[in-house]
Amino acid sequence: MSLISLSLFIGCEANANLPPLKEKSIYDFSMKSIDGTDVKMEEYKGKVLLVVNVASQCGYTPQYEGLQKLYTKYKDQGFYVLGFPANDFGSQEPGSDAEIKTFCSTKFNVTFPMFSKIAVVGNGKHPFYRFLTEKTTNPDSAKEVAWNFNKFLVDKTGKIVASYDSGIAPDNPSLIGAIEAAIK
Repeated sequence: MSLISLSLFIGCEANANLPPLKEKSIYDFSMKSIDGTDVKMEEYKGKVLLVVNVASQCGYTPQYEGLQKLYTKYKDQGFYVLGFPANDFGSQEPGSDAEIKTFCSTKFNVTFPMFSKIAVVGNGKHPFYRFLTEKTTNPDSAKEVAWNFNKFLVDKTGKIVASYDSGIAPDNPSLIGAIEAAIK
């Protein structure tokens, strides 16, 4: 029992000792696109974003179709889906960026912005996902990513206004309502 307590304590200490994020806004980040080019998130200022960790071999992979429909329907109103491939859950995204891009474009005709594969949980979690999931930077809807296709809705000012579990499909009325409210 004391060994378990010690492990939990050490785990908490490791997380507590992470350096504070230097980024104070989602717009302070620069990410790699799936093609390897740098993308400054400030390019999305004034836009509504749905940030999604994605995977090609997951039971939720068909959500790509719904995400593309959302992007197509609302992109002219300043809405973007941003896809971040991650291999953190069940090794369900084992491919290279080039393989992921080909899969998404041929299987689901994805045209929304896709980014280079990153870690969204654990010790190697990318700072961008730390920003999305930590209470200090996301006080209203911070929570750890539990599986592939978790979603974070970001308003035009860069505030994270909601997060949605994998089971919330892109055509879910509550998600669509939140997107439409954020666009207005």
